[in-house]
Amino acid sequence: MDPHIVLTSHTAHKSSRFIELNWGASEPSERGPVVGTISDKADRNAIGSHGGSYSIYRALSIAQGAFPPDHRPDLTDTEPTTVIEPQPSWGTPGAIVSLDPLGASIGRYFSDYLEAGYNIQPTIAVTQAHLQLPEIADAIDKNRLEVDGRFVGSDANVAVTKVALDPVWHLRSMAARFGIAEPDLRRVLYMETGGMYPELVTRPDLEVLLPPIGSTTAYVFGNPSDLSNPEVELTLRVHDECNGSDVFGSDICTCRPYLTWAIEDAARTAQRGGVGLVVYYRKEGRALGEVTKFMVYNARKRQEGGDSAATYFERTECVAGVQDARFQELMPDVLHYFGITKIHNLHSMSNMKYDAIAGSGIEVVNRLSLPADLVPADAQVEIAAKKAAGYFTEDDISGTDLDTVIGRDLSK
Repeated sequence: MDPHIVLTSHTAHKSSRFIELNWGASEPSERGPVVGTISDKADRNAIGSHGGSYSIYRALSIAQGAFPPDHRPDLTDTEPTTVIEPQPSWGTPGAIVSLDPLGASIGRYFSDYLEAGYNIQPTIAVTQAHLQLPEIADAIDKNRLEVDGRFVGSDANVAVTKVALDPVWHLRSMAARFGIAEPDLRRVLYMETGGMYPELVTRPDLEVLLPPIGSTTAYVFGNPSDLSNPEVELTLRVHDECNGSDVFGSDICTCRPYLTWAIEDAARTAQRGGVGLVVYYRKEGRALGEVTKFMVYNARKRQEGGDSAATYFERTECVAGVQDARFQELMPDVLHYFGITKIHNLHSMSNMKYDAIAGSGIEVVNRLSLPADLVPADAQVEIAAKKAAGYFTEDDISGTDLDTVIGRDLSK
């Protein structure tokens, strides 16, 4: 066996270079950097590895001899195109528990550690891009969206700032968020991943877990610095991944229509002096996965009488054991990363999402539903089922007509 492989490590093995984390501290020098790289194992103060689920692909590349195991990334010119400035929430204990707000600018905050040889890697990246969607071209053709040359181009592209955020879980703060004891959280994470990370139960001094899950992506329409200004109109969509609809256009649900409608309205908000934000979370199939989701589709379609609102969620629970595994308590962390305190227009029917946002201290002025004109015929069952299950309350949601939403001043 390779003598450098440590199957289970203990507190006694902590080196003199170990960096204690003070999560939620207002100053980076007091907080300290997250070190999750495996090039220098003695320096690690996190469980898991950078890259989330992609760390497995890296391991396979190393096993094939195609990737050097001691590689250190050259971060020259990789700095954010737009700097997300520190927000009060960054130094508020408990406000952000599932990402590292300092993770985009490690050269800015932790240059001393880098010079001392610590292999610290960013967990957030910021860049610029353009989106091209057929729905945007359609909105332009139907005069719902103007070509202004700044936010919306003549070839129907929409200018955005893109922010990728890898998950960084501070276990003690996360346990507090869920109202459970930290040892219980660690034990469940260890057991339900088949013992994937022994350090969850053997190293209570390691406070951070880099979980093997996908990242979150935020798309900003307009000036990112305006997100933290409650006086600037903010249109927001918090969207949970649905590969079948979002990417391939399946019409059994409203996911892609809701996503593209929110992108359109976010661009329109930027055009009138506000700012738009769409946050895309990797929670496929209500965080149950596509295999489970497709089995549920089959079960619903094959039942006597066909698909129905009455049994829509029941079949999910029969297959998966739960109707929805998303637990939106972690969702607002990205909003707090941007310093958001007020949302003028929230594109969401979900009471779960609204309750999580409002419960985290963010004011929501208007909640907007998906206009009826954009609901696919085969997705009517989904809307009826969500209404029957109390997923949303119609009295709390406005904007069921395209012209009404576009023509209204929702910022008051």
